[in-house]
This record gives sequence, structure tokens and C-alpha cells, in this order.
Amino acid sequence: MTAPFPSRSSKLVDRPQRAVIDIGSNTVRLVVYSGPQRAPAVWLNEKVTARLGRDLASTGRMPDKAMDMALGGIARYACILKDIEVTDVQVVATAAVRDAENGPEFVARVRDLGLDIKVLSGEEEAIASAYGVIGAFPGAHGVVADLGGGSLELVAIGDGESSHGVSLPLGTLRLPALREKGTKAFNKAVRAELEKADWATHHEGPLYMVGGTWRAMATFAMHKSKYPLTDPQAYCMTMQEADKIAKKLSSMKPDMLCEISGISSSRAAGLPDAAAMLRPLLAQLQPDGLVFSSWGLREGLLFRSLSEGAQKLDPLLAAVSHFTEPRGASPTDAMQIAAWTSDAARGNGNGTERLRLAATMLALAQWRLEPNMRLSHSIDWALDKRWLGLDHQGRAMIAAALRAANGKPEPTADLQALADDKALHEAAAWGLAFRLCRRLGAGSRISLLSSRLKREGDVLRLWLEPGRRELVSDQVENELARLAAWLGCEGILEA
Repeated sequence: MTAPFPSRSSKLVDRPQRAVIDIGSNTVRLVVYSGPQRAPAVWLNEKVTARLGRDLASTGRMPDKAMDMALGGIARYACILKDIEVTDVQVVATAAVRDAENGPEFVARVRDLGLDIKVLSGEEEAIASAYGVIGAFPGAHGVVADLGGGSLELVAIGDGESSHGVSLPLGTLRLPALREKGTKAFNKAVRAELEKADWATHHEGPLYMVGGTWRAMATFAMHKSKYPLTDPQAYCMTMQEADKIAKKLSSMKPDMLCEISGISSSRAAGLPDAAAMLRPLLAQLQPDGLVFSSWGLREGLLFRSLSEGAQKLDPLLAAVSHFTEPRGASPTDAMQIAAWTSDAARGNGNGTERLRLAATMLALAQWRLEPNMRLSHSIDWALDKRWLGLDHQGRAMIAAALRAANGKPEPTADLQALADDKALHEAAAWGLAFRLCRRLGAGSRISLLSSRLKREGDVLRLWLEPGRRELVSDQVENELARLAAWLGCEGILEA
């Protein structure tokens, strides 16, 4: 069994370590990463909107001014990377540089800056995006749809591998010219390109939506439905919901979209055309819904560079461990508490143990905060911080556990919008069990080793070793009774 956490000897300090310069058709972006290798955090994210691919459809070339703007940004990035001493840098170029007549000239000028640039083929671009999704959604099975300025990449994923990668000239900078020919001609052109990906119609699973324009679509849908979360990572839609949203978006003006928080002017400009393209895409592929991913090409490049062992780490536990340990919560302590509470908080083998362990680490870190801050952070940390390998029900369950650890087990309306009542009830029991553990000897290792919490039918029994009766207090008895009542049990103390 693969260890859930990175070993202490390999744990990375929270400083910039790796970077990717992504030269796309619309933007040239530098992203610097810190944190654990399996779940890196963005340390710096900068972009230059050079729009290198804006004239490809008409001239086949990148405009000189766009190239100068892009190269100016890249020179600045190279200076920043040198200053912060980041040497693990991948520089990649995609559709615009790949397809333009003056692409080789641009590549030579980048190399003159001292950077080793790689121009990705369409298949390589698709595969990199696929591994970004595989890294963010362990066990994912479906089709990745990565939309950029110059192209749309489609690639199948399953069993931790990718296949059938194809790049189609349906990027956001190319779509306006197609739409000018009218809806009928536009749909026909999109369908003709999709014939190159006929395999996708036979590949089961959802469409994993990668790219800033798709995330803007998710942001619009979340805003429209008053969804409790703001981060589109792992947001899901049915095919019918997606088609309805796409139909509405395809006729909207960009200036209206800019008024929505989280949708930039550059994304708003391309969103109506992308939405129009999505409708024939859905009709042809017939996916089992849509899942939005915040990880894509850049993160896929990082993920593929990891060792096989590092790739198999749980991204949720790796990230939560890295986040909570500086806040006084070690994985070892969390695992001891999770073991002590397991019998009372059991989920009947429904695969939630990793969520409970993550919640326990966060609860330990939360306990270090000032009391008046704890409850608000139960929402901030669970719902607003970006976690990988976690769906929105899982977020709600962790939030419910943290609220219960603060004495508030009853679910809020927002949590009920994200998860069913049974799941929230189970998660609240985790938090109440954690609360009991903390009351009994401050959750110390000795107090855990000298006591047991057992659930036997309709009885929840707290047993302490002889001579440890002094640990019992009114608060301990009250917390035992509260947890037992929540579980529908009778609480019995044996000390």
C-alpha cells in the first residue's frame, strides 16, 4: 500500500521550487510552484496577453508586435527566475508557435534569452493536459477537453493513462471567424473537425473541462445558480445543464459577462464563441456529464516529471499535511486520533476514511487558532481553499466535521446544497468524536493509549485504564453523551 504522505526526509520547504513558462496562443504565462511535489501550490502566477495566435487564421503568422510583447514578458520571467533561484524550469510553446510560419524565428529568439524551449506537438499538448487531470482526479476515466486560444485538445484517460490524443483548430482565437459564417456553417465546421476524434464518442465517462475559458463558463453557472462555492475545481454539470448554459452564453455580450466576479475581460471575450462550439461538441460526444478541472497542461508537465511513487501519493492528504503541519498538526498525531475515533465514527466502509483523516488534520490545526476564529475557518479551509482529489460533497463533509469539532454539528443550508444529509450526519460524528478526544487528556498520546472508545450495537462505551479516573470531567461526560445521542446510542463511561 502506498504511503498517504510524503516521507519527512523528502518534505519540501514552502519556497519556490519549480516553474513553467507556457507560451500559448492567447497568453504567455509564468507559474512558479512551491509546496509538496504531489500537490504543488502556486507561488507566483503572471501573464502577458500577447495574443500570438490572433492572425493565424488569416495570415498564418504571428504578428511582429505580438512576438515582441511575448518576448519582452519572457525576458522578464527569465530575470525573475534567476533572482528567486529557481532552476527547474520547463518552457513550452503550443499551437500558435507550432503552426505559425514564423514559429522557428520565435523559438530562436527565446533560446537567445538562455531558455530551453520545447514546441509541443498537438498530441504532446493533449497528453500533458490529460496528465494534469489524472493528477488532480486520481482514478479519472473519460475524455479531457482542453480549450486554448489556438486549439482544442481531446484525449482519452483511464487507469492512470492517456490515449487517442488529438489537437483540433478550434481555439478561442479561431472561433470568431467560423461564427461569422452563420450558425449552420459554424456547427458543420465544428462537427467536421470532431470527426478526427470519432473515438471519443465510444469512450465512457465525463468530459473533463480544462482551460480558463471553460472555468469561466463554470463560474457563470455557479453565479447563476447561487452555488455555495466559488472555486470551479471539481464542479460538475449534467449534459443537459451544460447545453442549457451554453445556449444562453452563446448569445451574451462579453461586457455583461465581465460584471460577474471571477470572469475577466479576456475570458469574457471568448466565452460566447466557446459556448457555441460546446453545443455540437456535446451533441456528438454524448459524455456522462462535465467535470471542470483547474489543473491542465502546466500541472500535467509537473506530474509527469514525478517518480512513480510520488505520483501515487494521495494529493488531498499530501496537500492537507503540508498545510496543517506548520500550524501544529502532524500526520502522526492525526492518524492516532483517527484510529481512536474510528469505531465511533465509522462510515460502514463507504470510502470516507481519507476524508476523515484530512478533517482530523485540519481540526488539529484549527484548534491552535483563537477560539473566536475557529468556526469561520471551518468554512474557509474546507470550502474555499483549493484541494485536489476532492469532490464538492467531500468538501462539505470536511466542513461539517470541522463545524462539529467546534460544537456545531447541525448542517447549514450551504452544506446541504453540496452533500446529502446522511453524509453530513456521518461527518459531524467525526467532529464530535474529535471533540471528545480533545476533552479527554487534550488528545495526548498517553490519553489515547490508556483509553478506548467503542461502539457496540446501541451502546457507545468510553473505557479508561484503572487509575486514570482523574481524566474524567463534566465536559468529558457531556461530550460523550452528545456524541452518543448523535449516533443514536447510549453513552457509558467505564473508569
